[in-house]
Amino acid sequence: MPLALLALAIGAFGIGTTEFVITGLLPDIAADFGVSIPTAGFLTTGYALGVVVGAPLLAIVGRRVSRKRMLMVLMGLFIAGNLLSAVAPVFEVMLAGRIVASLAHGAFFGIGSIVAAGLVAPEKKAGAIAMMFTGLTAATVAGVPMSTLVGQHAGWRVTFFIIAGLGVLGLAGVAALVPQQPKPEAGRIGGELAAFRNPQVLLAMAMTVLGFGGVFTMSTYVTPMMTEVAGYAPGSVTWLLVLFGVGMLVGNLVGGRYADRALMPLLYVTLSSLAIVLALLPLAAHNKIAAAVAIPLIGAFGFASVPPLQKRVLDHTADAPTLASAVNIGAFNLGNAIAAWLGGVVISAGFGYTAPNWVGALMAASALVLALVSASLERRTGARGGRIAAGSTRSTPLSAEREPVTVGH
Repeated sequence: MPLALLALAIGAFGIGTTEFVITGLLPDIAADFGVSIPTAGFLTTGYALGVVVGAPLLAIVGRRVSRKRMLMVLMGLFIAGNLLSAVAPVFEVMLAGRIVASLAHGAFFGIGSIVAAGLVAPEKKAGAIAMMFTGLTAATVAGVPMSTLVGQHAGWRVTFFIIAGLGVLGLAGVAALVPQQPKPEAGRIGGELAAFRNPQVLLAMAMTVLGFGGVFTMSTYVTPMMTEVAGYAPGSVTWLLVLFGVGMLVGNLVGGRYADRALMPLLYVTLSSLAIVLALLPLAAHNKIAAAVAIPLIGAFGFASVPPLQKRVLDHTADAPTLASAVNIGAFNLGNAIAAWLGGVVISAGFGYTAPNWVGALMAASALVLALVSASLERRTGARGGRIAAGSTRSTPLSAEREPVTVGH
């Protein structure tokens, strides 16, 4: 494994920790600033929207900068945002710090995916991307519980100082271990925007929004579901979230391993399995053991789809991948926001705390339908290309004339 992947994973660990730790510290932060819990919830919403906006914006701004330097700039933003949160005198400054930190999120994972893929042989790209995302999943297993524990005992400001320190470590790792790579070849923004005319790219991003959104219909409301329906004590939810994180970690590694071998079949399996488990969870939630089994399965199937979806975007934007890759990271967060909103709608309508899972099942099933449409479109395009090649006067097959697709240079 190239050591540069370790540096990217460390940065991802810090970003994942700061994204999710706010949920465990929300009551403390709200009390400290004298605001309500719903108002403090804007710290989560603001972060998600910052990712959606920051991903394409910083990808465009950094087009003419080397990817290594851009990754260092993004880690600098991450550090600054978390330090601002740590010293914030009022809630509005805390919110500003969260937004500053979030701006780095999408572009870091988008550009980092390209760098990771460029560090290894073509047949190992998805595995390299998964290795970087391991930092994000490890944050849910270790970073978030530990940071929450520190915040509850030493104060939430100490937590954000520590997370800023993780950013410094990530910045040093990128500076020391990530090799210099050429600047992106696309000289004009039109070259990057042209990728969005490719229906396969749009389909992959729609699958990202729907598939990953399905996961967050469960995770957003897991605490009231487990305490009010399954009957777990509030203190036990932390361990259920650790199980969820373990599932995410395992799923991410499995997805990275098999996406290079059978990308579309893997998506069929993960998305269909995700839809089934989400559909069954409203029944399973009435049994503690069944609920404890279902939660990590949702994390596993959801995150097993991350490497193949990100790789699919890169495969179809090889000439200008930076913007599309960053936008796809934003699509994950867009899915989170939509899922949380829809889940809140069905709960407010009186359908109960398990109802969001039905919404998630429908989202995952819709993503599966899009995957089938994407594969069908690809087969038709390939068949058309084959007919053109067969009718040509040249004796060399069309597939043999194509240059290998490479990413990251």
